Amino acid sequence: MKDLRLNLLLAVVLLILCAAGLLLGEVQLTGAQFAQALADPASGPGVVLWEVRAPRSAAAVVVGAALGLAGAVMQGLLRNPLADPGVLGVSGGAGLGAALAISAGLAGLAGAVEAAALAAALLVGLMLTALAARFREPETLILFGVALSAFAGALTSLVFNFSPSPVTLAEVFSWLLGSVANRDWGDIGRGLIPMTIGAGLCVYAARGLLMLTLGDEAAALSGLPMARLRAAAVAGASLLTGAAVAVAGIVGFVGLAAPHLVRAGAGADPGRVLAPSALAGAGLLVLSDLAARLIPTDQELKLGVVTALFGAPLFALIAWRAARSWRG
Repeated sequence: MKDLRLNLLLAVVLLILCAAGLLLGEVQLTGAQFAQALADPASGPGVVLWEVRAPRSAAAVVVGAALGLAGAVMQGLLRNPLADPGVLGVSGGAGLGAALAISAGLAGLAGAVEAAALAAALLVGLMLTALAARFREPETLILFGVALSAFAGALTSLVFNFSPSPVTLAEVFSWLLGSVANRDWGDIGRGLIPMTIGAGLCVYAARGLLMLTLGDEAAALSGLPMARLRAAAVAGASLLTGAAVAVAGIVGFVGLAAPHLVRAGAGADPGRVLAPSALAGAGLLVLSDLAARLIPTDQELKLGVVTALFGAPLFALIAWRAARSWRG
C-alpha cells in the first residue's frame, strides 16, 4: 500500500509537469489557440502543441524514466549509492558512437547518429554482461566499467582532436551536451523498443537485487540463478542507458539522484525502488527541460548542463541528509 501511494503521488506530479510542458514555451498560446490546437492539429497552434511541445515532453519522460530505472538497478546491483548509468561506461560508449557517426558525416541521415550511439552502447553492454556472468564481485565490475568509460572518453577526445571542421566539432559537442529539443515521435518510438526490453530485463533481475543486499554468500545459497540475474541487470541497464543516450545525448545526475529521492519512501528492497525511481527520473528530466526552455538566455541551455547545475546541489543535499542519519 505504501508503494502504491508513492507511485501514485509521483505519477500525479509527473502529469502536472507534463501539462506544464505543453502549456509553457517560447511561444505563448492563448486559450483560444489551445482550443484550436485540440480541434485542428494541422493548424499553427496545433503544430506547436503536437509536433514541438508534446514530443519534447514525451522524450523527456521516456529518457528520464530509463535513466532513473537504470540508476536504481546499478545501485542495487553494485551495492553502491554513488553508482549511476554512466558508471559502467555505457554512456561514454554511446557518446563515442554518436561522435564517430557525426564526424563521418552521417548526421544528415535520419536516425544514423542515434543508431550508432545505441550500437556502441550495446557493444559495451555485451562486454559488461559477459563480465557480470563471470565475476560476482561488484568491485570487479566497477573497475572494468571505469576502465571502459575512461577509454571511451579518450577516444571521444581523439574525435574532437581530429575533427574535420569546426562545424563538425560544434555538432559533436552540442550532441554530447544532451537535449530533447527537435525530437519527433519517430525518435521516441525507436528509443522505446530497446527501453522496453531493458526494463523487462531489470524487472526480471529485481528478485536477485534483494538477495544481494544480504551479501554474496547468502545470494549464492538462495537457490536463485544469480549469475543470470546479474547479467540481466547489467544488460537491462545498458539497454536503457544506451537508448536514452541515443534519444537525448548524455544527460547526467538523473540516474544518480532519482533512486535517492524515493528510497526513503520505497524501503530497503532494491526491487521496490525500481518503479518509483523511473517515475522520479521522468519528473526530474521534464522539470529540467522546462528550466532549459524558460531560463532567459540568448541561446537555450542544453539539457545536460541544466541537470548538472541543479542535480549536483540536489545530490549534495541528499548526501548531507544521509550523513546526518548515519551519525544519528
